[in-house]
This record gives sequence, C-alpha cells and structure tokens, in this order.
Amino acid sequence: MENLIFSLNATIPVFLLMVLGLALRKIGWIDEGFASKMNQFVFRVPLPVLLFQDLATVDFYEMWDGKFVLFCFVVTFLEIFLAGLLSLLLKDRSTRGEFIQASYRSSAALLGIAFIQNIYGSAGIAPLMIIGSVPLYNIMAVVVLSFFSPERKTLDGSTVKKTLKGIITNPIIIGILVGMAWSLLRLPLPQIAQKTVSSIGATATPLGLMAMGASFDFKKALGQKGPAVAASFLKLAGFGTLFLPLAAAMGFRQEKLVAILIMLGSATTVSCYVMAKNMDHEGTLTSSVVMLTTLGSAFTVTAWLYIFRTLGMI
Repeated sequence: MENLIFSLNATIPVFLLMVLGLALRKIGWIDEGFASKMNQFVFRVPLPVLLFQDLATVDFYEMWDGKFVLFCFVVTFLEIFLAGLLSLLLKDRSTRGEFIQASYRSSAALLGIAFIQNIYGSAGIAPLMIIGSVPLYNIMAVVVLSFFSPERKTLDGSTVKKTLKGIITNPIIIGILVGMAWSLLRLPLPQIAQKTVSSIGATATPLGLMAMGASFDFKKALGQKGPAVAASFLKLAGFGTLFLPLAAAMGFRQEKLVAILIMLGSATTVSCYVMAKNMDHEGTLTSSVVMLTTLGSAFTVTAWLYIFRTLGMI
C-alpha cells in the first residue's frame, strides 16, 4: 500500500493540473488561442529558465553521466527504427509518418521535469535525458514526416537547414547549454538573480500542464482508431516493456530510471500535432494518439512507478 501511495503521489498531481486546464477550457476561461499562446510561453521562457537554474546551481562535472546520455540516445533511435518497421504494416502510406512520430515522441521535457520534481524536489537528471533524446526527436520527426508526406515531398537542403536551425535555436536546448556552461565555468549566481530565476522557473510545470490539458479535443480521439490504438500501445507499454528492463539491468536507478521511464512511456507530446499539420499531414491520427496516451499514461506511468518502487529501484 505504501508503494502504491508513493506512485499515486508522484502521478496524480501532474494529471490533476492537466484536468484543471481541460476544465478551464470547458467553462470558457481558457480558449484554444490562449492555450496555444501559453504553450509557446512555457516552451520559450519558464521551461528553459528552469533547466538553466537546475544545471547552473549544481556541479556539472559531478552530475555528467555519459553512459546515461548515450543510453537515452541509442534507445530513442531504436524506438524510431522499430516504429518505422511497424508503420510498414499500415496500408495508407500517408499516415505512416504520423504513426512513427506519435509512437516515439514523448513529452520528455515538460512531463519528465514534472515527475522528477514531484518525486525528488528538483529536475535533477532530466536535462541529461533531454540532451540524449530531444535533438534526435526533432531531427527524425522532420525526416519521417517529409519522407511519408501525403504530397510525397523529398528532403531538400532548405528543409535540412531549417531543421538544424530549429534545433540550434530551440529554447530548451539553449537553456540547457547555458546552464551547462555556467556550471562548468563555476560562475556564481547572485541571490537577486537566483530568486528571480527561481520564481520564473516555478511557473513552468503548472502553466505547462494546464496548457496541455486545455489543448485536448476529445472528439478527435475517435479518429483512425486502429493505428491510434497501436501507436498508443507502443508509446505507453511496448517500448517500456522492451527497454526498461535493459535500463534496470545496466544499473540505472532513482532519478535516472524515472527519467528513462518518462522518455519511453509518457504521453505523446502535443507539439507532434503542430509539426504534423505544419508539414501538410492531416493530423487526425496524431491528435488521437496524443489524447489516448495522455489519458492512458495516468494509469501506465503509475503502474511502472509502483513496480520500480516495489522492487526498490526508486
């Protein structure tokens, strides 16, 4: 019972904030436009600031774990490869890109930080997980969505440049890199700056989760049931079943194991839908997977945490 209460305490507050966002949308206090702007704000300001704070105020030399970062990178690549193979079973070629992206791309930054903060009090190892997975998320999303575009577009130089520019100018990546540099150079953070940074960073998790909840559309969850259910299963259970035992066998515990769990088994990020639409895909399959995985992850992530807690790994 103690382990179950621990797991629920880690997950329920996160999802209650998402439910609050959905409720505020339903009663008209938040509309679609406001939710979109709030998502963009969290992505561009408080989330990068929070990551900067967590890295700048620790000894990065002591924190760095190359084995962990490499594991996150390799496993992310394997997820994409396996999702690509399974997508070949879909008769409609135009949905394969959406299927692949929605199957592997987690809400790693927002939910990873939220869960680790909830359990351990700070973002901890989450920035290293983000370094290992998020750049690859973005690069491969452009590749697969371009290759399986309904208009059969090919990857050209401008698309590649745009992708690289998007990664380099990604606020989350910038926040991590600046925080790393600050820590490596052992620069002091004055108390006034520290309190300001802390206040801004503290808004990232609640605002981000409420914006995510306010962005959901239940009506879209019924579109393309078969592929949506298959992609959701991969996202919530399939990849976790394959790779979490490997992570445990390699000795990852505590924050590292929780970060890997979120990378593998958390809900598909809402930005998948935005990217799919911007690259001329219909988006129905993606929105369905986002909705299903968000609802399902409340149960599956709790179950994974309960298992690891019972085994004494977290």
